[in-house]
Amino acid sequence: MTDELIRMMELSQQGFYCSQIMIIMALEAQGKSNPDLVRAMSGLLGGIGFCGKTCGTLTGGACLIGLYAGKGTAEEQPDSRLYLMMSELVEWFEKEYSSTYGGINCSDILQDDPHNKLSRCPQMITATVRKVKEILAANNYDFGQAR
Repeated sequence: MTDELIRMMELSQQGFYCSQIMIIMALEAQGKSNPDLVRAMSGLLGGIGFCGKTCGTLTGGACLIGLYAGKGTAEEQPDSRLYLMMSELVEWFEKEYSSTYGGINCSDILQDDPHNKLSRCPQMITATVRKVKEILAANNYDFGQAR
């Protein structure tokens, strides 16, 4: 078991969900914490507020890319590749999980079975964080460095 997976499990046991776990791990890689941002990520849980819509792992991954390449102050400009990076993530996620689970909505992935959360979500989070890191690296971003 990797250190990353162990950390994800710890955060899950503390009551955090997919998108929150992803943002906490990115912030920790940067040597930061931001409870307000983690709290804001609650809106993505369980497919946007536990409505079963778009998987929080995918939307959380898009937020991770935004954390590095998005606009954060009036003076900043978003990276011109931001939306291309997000599109790459969405295309990968759809290809990876749509055929397996019948879609990319949380309800498709979990299929109303709480055991599926334990068996499917950890590897999806791990794979998505790995893909986000790959996309960021290809665009000259270091996951451990803040913008």
